[in-house]
Amino acid sequence: MTLAETRPLRDGGALIAMLVALAAGLPAAAQAQSYPDKPIKLIVPGAAGGPTDVTARLAAQFLPRLGQPTVVENRPGAGGALGARFVAAAAADGYTLLVGNTSVLAVIPAVSASAGYDPTTSFAPVAKFSESFQLLVVHPSSPWTSLAALVHDAKAHPGKINYAHTGAGGLPHLAGELLGSRAGIDMVGVPYRSGSESVTAVLTEAVHMTFESITILLPLVREGRLRALAVTSRTRTALAPDLPTMIEAGAPDYEVSTFNGFVAPAGTPGDIVGRLNAAINEGTTEPDMREKIARLGAAATPGTPEQFGAFMAAELTKWRTVAQAAHVRID
Repeated sequence: MTLAETRPLRDGGALIAMLVALAAGLPAAAQAQSYPDKPIKLIVPGAAGGPTDVTARLAAQFLPRLGQPTVVENRPGAGGALGARFVAAAAADGYTLLVGNTSVLAVIPAVSASAGYDPTTSFAPVAKFSESFQLLVVHPSSPWTSLAALVHDAKAHPGKINYAHTGAGGLPHLAGELLGSRAGIDMVGVPYRSGSESVTAVLTEAVHMTFESITILLPLVREGRLRALAVTSRTRTALAPDLPTMIEAGAPDYEVSTFNGFVAPAGTPGDIVGRLNAAINEGTTEPDMREKIARLGAAATPGTPEQFGAFMAAELTKWRTVAQAAHVRID
């Protein structure tokens, strides 16, 4: 057989290979075009009624505009890790989404080697839903009327100032460790079973201070039952415009964000992620929905999946660095 006679066979083989590759891509393309053709499930890695559950139920008000019902399913356990693992192992078809928060998508994998998932590789980022912040509060009878005064006393009396938190490795605990690192002070964390118990500990003067959600603390501050020293946002919040940020108050590069967002299993087609992202961004920017989110002490934060992915990665790196420096592990 001559070279000329063999060329058509090789060309035919190349054509067959090209057709096979094209056919392999057809199911994914068809899937994206028909999406969604069944209900979309939102997995909440916590109990009903919590902040993340509220986020899911708000999203369930507008996601059905994609053409299918939205079902909210609560899968609490292991601080949220069980729900995260469930979604990480689900089919990457856009029908199972995790409604994650700061704890699940940044803190738990930063402090636990056995979390069972990695936010940067186990999921496809879809959209950040909302973002809020914490307040640093003390009792009104406290001698500290500013963060600078507190830091001054903490430096003069290392290990004498304490703060309430919700347990080792939780966000309020790491928020205190971050303050210690940024301000160069040594404080003692006192664990409680919940945020409400931590707040009560400050109200009863059992501890000096705590970090907790602005939604929980702002009413108490306005009633004069607590004194807020600063907000953990990078810029001042419209909810309390007279309150300085931690950075303004003297803690360099200090920021603690509490966020909620949506992720899908890794490998979910980009077209499907794009449709979900557009639907979430559109829904959260409607005036009525923005008002509902604001009532939670948060703000809608529309953006691209890539932006949300970069944000999550930065949060994971920050809290992993803080945890390692403070030798905080929960395994």
